[in-house]
Amino acid sequence: MNGLLATDLRLQLGPRTVLDGVSFALRQGELVLLAGRNGAGKSTLLRALLGALPLAAGRIELGGRALSQWPDRARARELAFVPQSVDTPFEFTGRELVTMGRHPHRGRGEALQPDDRSAIERALTAVDAAAFADRRVTTLSGGEQRRIAVARALATEAPLLLLDEPTNNLDLEHALQLMAMLRRLATAGRGVLVASHDLNLVAPVCDRVVLLHEGRVFADGPPEVALAAEQVAVVFGVRSVPAQGFFPRDYRL
Repeated sequence: MNGLLATDLRLQLGPRTVLDGVSFALRQGELVLLAGRNGAGKSTLLRALLGALPLAAGRIELGGRALSQWPDRARARELAFVPQSVDTPFEFTGRELVTMGRHPHRGRGEALQPDDRSAIERALTAVDAAAFADRRVTTLSGGEQRRIAVARALATEAPLLLLDEPTNNLDLEHALQLMAMLRRLATAGRGVLVASHDLNLVAPVCDRVVLLHEGRVFADGPPEVALAAEQVAVVFGVRSVPAQGFFPRDYRL
């Protein structure tokens, strides 16, 4: 398959089993929401899919080949990641950080090529960050830093994109723009996996929802199936009922 396939993943952090028998697929051309309570293992799963955490058991395949068999640079050209935390202690500009997204395509010390520069500009434009790209990231707001982090992943032009809480710190307009852009990327053939707590924002534009619960996949299906009231009650411990009164609102660009 053209994508990621996780089979029976088991992962431990110290004495705690965080993932226990997790299996699911991310295919190119689909946008998938990964949801669950705090501590359910969402961030851990994303990092495992990148090859950044060792598995106790199970197998991850990228493009039909074991993830462990991919050289680092080749894997980085296939998988791009936006982490939950975007703190940057150094005085890089936003553009310099986005340029780092092109490293998998260049040899050590190799100068930027025209296609690199084009990819960087497209990424900055896609997240509406061109206006502040040449400022030091330490002077940017949290939302601006988040947009730079997303642009860095986009500049890689990887066919698979993993994002951990990408709408954190974004204002409403840019959160909606980001989700619309991710939907367009998936429609154009990218595979996009978004870990998020914002079900109302993310789920409506997704093809599938994967619910993690106590280290396992509890549900995997279309949003209206995976987020049915009985599933939400078990995974989140809350009732899912029709909206009453003024909120929630259906915000649109």
